[in-house]
Amino acid sequence: MRVKRGIIGIRKKRKLHRLTKGFVGGRNNLLRAAKETLDKGLSYAYRDRRLRKREFRRLWIARINAAVRERGYTYSRFIHALDSKGVGLDRKVLADIAVTDPKGFSYIVETVSQS
Repeated sequence: MRVKRGIIGIRKKRKLHRLTKGFVGGRNNLLRAAKETLDKGLSYAYRDRRLRKREFRRLWIARINAAVRERGYTYSRFIHALDSKGVGLDRKVLADIAVTDPKGFSYIVETVSQS
């Protein structure tokens, strides 16, 4: 009597095909290529979730720096003045204010620059 394979392998393949849906060429239906591509894609996703945080922080700092230099100040002195005055705004909020509300940002700069 022959032994028939169980459902576990079929379920694994079905899950793999579901996850690789939309991949180009054999990467979505050939098992080895699909598995390798999926592993690579998941590792990139893991890595880039961390990189995204760094990149956004760099963007916020660049925006704040540009806005502060227009007002005759430097980024490092501005951040130091914010800390010493106890202003609780983070870089994300400051960058957003600098882009969307220049008058409000000028007010913040004037407030912290008065020593």
